Amino acid sequence: MREIVLDTETTGLDPLLGDRVIEVAAIELENLLPTGRVFHRLVDPERDIPSEATRVHGFTRDDLRGKPLFPAIVEEMMAFLGDAPIIAHNAPFDFGFLDAELQRAGRPRLDRKRMVDTFAIARERYPAAPNSLDALCRRFEIDLSERGTHNALLDVRLLAQVYLELRGGRQPGLTLAAETSAGQQDSAPIAAVAGLTRPRTPHPILPDAATLAVHAAFVARLKDPVWLQPPFAETARDG
Repeated sequence: MREIVLDTETTGLDPLLGDRVIEVAAIELENLLPTGRVFHRLVDPERDIPSEATRVHGFTRDDLRGKPLFPAIVEEMMAFLGDAPIIAHNAPFDFGFLDAELQRAGRPRLDRKRMVDTFAIARERYPAAPNSLDALCRRFEIDLSERGTHNALLDVRLLAQVYLELRGGRQPGLTLAAETSAGQQDSAPIAAVAGLTRPRTPHPILPDAATLAVHAAFVARLKDPVWLQPPFAETARDG
């Protein structure tokens, strides 16, 4: 099953007020594990970046001068997304900004049926707990040591691990790492998967004689206990 984990950074909070996308990052998952395929682009928003936004993601207007405009990356971005489900944390935010940029570029909006919102999943599972990306990483003991500003590429790496936990738990040996060469797109493998086929040693729970005696005394006080009926009685004698 192919899925895409996606994140954006923007100049503000509302595309209807003229805020724009400045960064798009996405990684590919197959059967919940990163494949190593990455899409990452910085975008010139053609406008200023308020200082409040810079404090969140670290980008200034000067950082993005000369970067491609959104229409220049849209073809490659859409090819990477394909028709796979798109996973994002607070996904309506990212979808809303991408829809605004797609409309400016003369493209149709993203199909909302493809949206997988990890924030909504986490909120349903942990209704009384904080469910920000940072909070979920702490809950699942995911390394946040590289987390400073809200960089989209780092966020999708973290979110891939959170999504794996939300879908049923981390596979043994899963680690996420990437290296970026100066002036090049980040195409280094994101996942190093090791030990997934390592045989597990069973650890049966064997009660001692004292525990068995306590259990026998408890069963003796019950009326027609099921443990004394076939086939349980035979199993108890044999075991």
